[in-house]
Amino acid sequence: DTLPYSIRVLFESSVRNCDGFLVKETDAMNILDWKTKQNCVEVPFCPARVVLQDFTGIPAMVDFAAMREAVRNAGGDPVKVNPACPTDLTVDHSLQIDFSKCAIQNAPNPGGGEQRPLARLSPLKPAPRKPPPCRGHSSCRGSCGAGETGRTSGPFSAQIENTPILCPFHLQPVPEPETVLKNQEMEFGRNRERLQFFKWSSKVFENISIIPPETGTAHQVNLEYLSRVVFDVKNFLHPDSVVGTDSHTTMVNGLGILGWGVGGIETEAVMLGMPLRLTLPEVVGCELTGTVSPFATSIDIVLSITKHLRQADVAGKFVEFFGSGVSQLSIADRTTIANMCPEYGAILSFFPVDNVTLKHLKHTGFDKAKLEVTEAYLKAVKLFRSDESSSREPEYSQVVQVSLSSIIPYVSGPKRSQDRVAVNNMKSDFQACLNEKSGVKGFQIAAEKQNDVVPVQYEGNEYKLSHGCVVIAAVISCTNNCNPSVMLAAGLLAKKAVEAGLMVKPYIRTSLSPGSGMVTHYLSSSGVLPYLSKLGFEVVGYGCSTCVGNTAPLPEAIRNAIKQGDIIACGVLSGTKNFEGCLCDCVRANYLASPPLVVAYAIAGTVQIDFDTEPLGTGSNGKSIYLRDIWPTRQELHTVEEECVISSMFKELKEKMEKGNKRWNLLEAPESTLFPWDLKSTYIRCPSFFDKLAKEAVPPQAVENAHVLLFLGDSVTTDHISPAGSIARSSAAAKYLTSKGLTPREFNSYGARRGNDAVMTRGTFANIKLLNKFIGKPAPKTVHFPSGQTLDVFEAAELYQKDGIPVIILAGKKYGLGSSRDWAAKGPFLLGVKAVLAESYENVHRSQLIGIGIAPLQFQPGENPSTLGLTGREQFSILFPPDLSPRMTLDIKTSTGKVFSVIALFENNMEITLYKNGGSLNFVARRFL
Repeated sequence: DTLPYSIRVLFESSVRNCDGFLVKETDAMNILDWKTKQNCVEVPFCPARVVLQDFTGIPAMVDFAAMREAVRNAGGDPVKVNPACPTDLTVDHSLQIDFSKCAIQNAPNPGGGEQRPLARLSPLKPAPRKPPPCRGHSSCRGSCGAGETGRTSGPFSAQIENTPILCPFHLQPVPEPETVLKNQEMEFGRNRERLQFFKWSSKVFENISIIPPETGTAHQVNLEYLSRVVFDVKNFLHPDSVVGTDSHTTMVNGLGILGWGVGGIETEAVMLGMPLRLTLPEVVGCELTGTVSPFATSIDIVLSITKHLRQADVAGKFVEFFGSGVSQLSIADRTTIANMCPEYGAILSFFPVDNVTLKHLKHTGFDKAKLEVTEAYLKAVKLFRSDESSSREPEYSQVVQVSLSSIIPYVSGPKRSQDRVAVNNMKSDFQACLNEKSGVKGFQIAAEKQNDVVPVQYEGNEYKLSHGCVVIAAVISCTNNCNPSVMLAAGLLAKKAVEAGLMVKPYIRTSLSPGSGMVTHYLSSSGVLPYLSKLGFEVVGYGCSTCVGNTAPLPEAIRNAIKQGDIIACGVLSGTKNFEGCLCDCVRANYLASPPLVVAYAIAGTVQIDFDTEPLGTGSNGKSIYLRDIWPTRQELHTVEEECVISSMFKELKEKMEKGNKRWNLLEAPESTLFPWDLKSTYIRCPSFFDKLAKEAVPPQAVENAHVLLFLGDSVTTDHISPAGSIARSSAAAKYLTSKGLTPREFNSYGARRGNDAVMTRGTFANIKLLNKFIGKPAPKTVHFPSGQTLDVFEAAELYQKDGIPVIILAGKKYGLGSSRDWAAKGPFLLGVKAVLAESYENVHRSQLIGIGIAPLQFQPGENPSTLGLTGREQFSILFPPDLSPRMTLDIKTSTGKVFSVIALFENNMEITLYKNGGSLNFVARRFL
């Protein structure tokens, strides 16, 4: 009764899976004694299922295919290599925005790939005021047109099965918006080879299902469709739980499902039936009190809680919510909060199942019998949280109190998600950023240049760009999952703005990327979608796009003007990533905001605005229009939610997802036990991780006379390390693809080519914002010390490997911050990196390094390269003893004669076992031999 609910889930799993080998009786008893054993023992956890997204899922499945071949070559049976844990792979990250806005723009293809000629489509006509016609939906036969319901003919008239669109005024079926169809056609065309590999995987591997493209993002599909809450396996009940390769897997904790994101390496081990090993965590209780302000959105709540939890230092801990304020939060609010937990460093943020959860499940398709069983089971095993004041709250490691009444609207940026800015202080804060020295917030613009204005001609009109001008505005529903309040708030604000006569400047790259067809459905049926479209927020497709750098290029004239005037241009998005340059290399300031604020800043055209005192623009009646004039009230939102977000939507979407889609169903793929590798392929390549696979592991080898490949500072993110987004034409990956006969239009993106280790290795540390102290400025370069040359990181690593010289990385605090990416470990491994020496690590990335065979070493407290007098030009020797133990102290000797001690950051014996086996892939493969 005193255990936190999240620990109870770990306890149940250990009891149910206790086999005396992988999970022992002492493990269960240690969890039961959590109060005294937290942070002192390691425990196993066997998740009920695994979720993969395609960017990280394809290397996982490529590794499985390679493992089958390696096991066969070593004398084992390849057919036995299958996921032992139920696994769902959602193909959602390959969407790129080639076309956007109502008048479909034939924009350059940012990722390359063959573009087939597409029929020229006519721009959609503006909608008259009363009544607005079905703009862009010419086949609607409601009151706006005569005749019975029908379809227009032509290549873009077919309805996509999993994204139902209704005429928002007459609720008649209409074709998919043209932008969606064109983007989807491009997606299938450029990714056919990858999709065929996924189709092969779905045929030959047992216990895995593939969710095809055009369905939705992995975390949202996980939430809306895959989540069970309680598993029922042949009438045996147990709690749902999940791990995934997407850091947003934590979203499901809002439903009372324990889950978090891990590296692809650990996920593959779980897929093969191995438990995760984790140090029994501290659990921080977050007590929510008070009442939410009517003007605060879920994003405001998320960012406020993020700030409190960052200050409480919850890194590597579980967070669990309790208190009177919890019952005021909807499931959508909870999942939004849970989704952001990687940004404040927690492993997960857990909301136990309660009456609010049960009401949500009732509205989203759970039948009455299943709901009754779920409630009875959870109460029987004490996993149900009661709202009664008499119920006893669990005991926590520490308690953080958050008053919901104190939360006001915020945005986050311009470079980090944790840097919150009150909306009413936005103008002054941005001005301070211009003045501030270059760093985590500042841009260091000279005072005399802060008021510079650059005129630019675009589409026959002249516009003026200045510091703070908005050039990218993306409404993305992944962070807000299926939260109708924030998405509908954006739509209602757009409706009022259009009715008032406000518009968005045409050069602003606007987009609307719903997490699934359900989001489009309720935007459409509520009548707000045409108004969003009128402002340029046209549905561009279903999948991760802007967040992962897949934004269509800005117009050339705008790019040139920004560079010519050294303008600090801004992107505003309702996503989770705002690292400098993550959206576009010429957009240096990026702000995370709620969807309605994204629309508001797009209308304003600048972040240098005080919404309280300055108008958004001039209305059609000539009067100034302020944000308060068009901001929807809480009552308006509540009314629309009640009318539009209904259980039938969830039921219909589930049915349509189960049918798949036409393009996927018609796709052909081989059915052989072993994948027929195509040596000419630039997408799918057999990786070299198993080249030295033997039945017995080789003890860890000493690292002798290693050079430093990179000398990095603080907060180096996985975005800096692991390749993502489009492939720059001057990069090492581009040179490789060019050597294979590809043109820049055929490069596609790094994410799409994660099944090719040659591309991914060359893209490692290729981020243009990488700051290597050897170079002194942001650039994907380093120094090759034997020759003294300044080279691309890959080229230098390649020379070191040819000469048999090992390399290491020196780094500062929080190395590996950000989203979980397996290639942030695999890439450095293939570059020849033997160890990383940092002041501190993001825990998921630390675990990934071990899982691939790289030693994570940590400076002693109070020490760093500066205090030790290290320049990075020395050579380093590290000896690993045979009796390596968790957090053991090791000595490092440099070529200058200096000796200093570091901590081998292995947290448990399983991690040491994996490291001694050369990583988890080889450890798992040996089990089949």
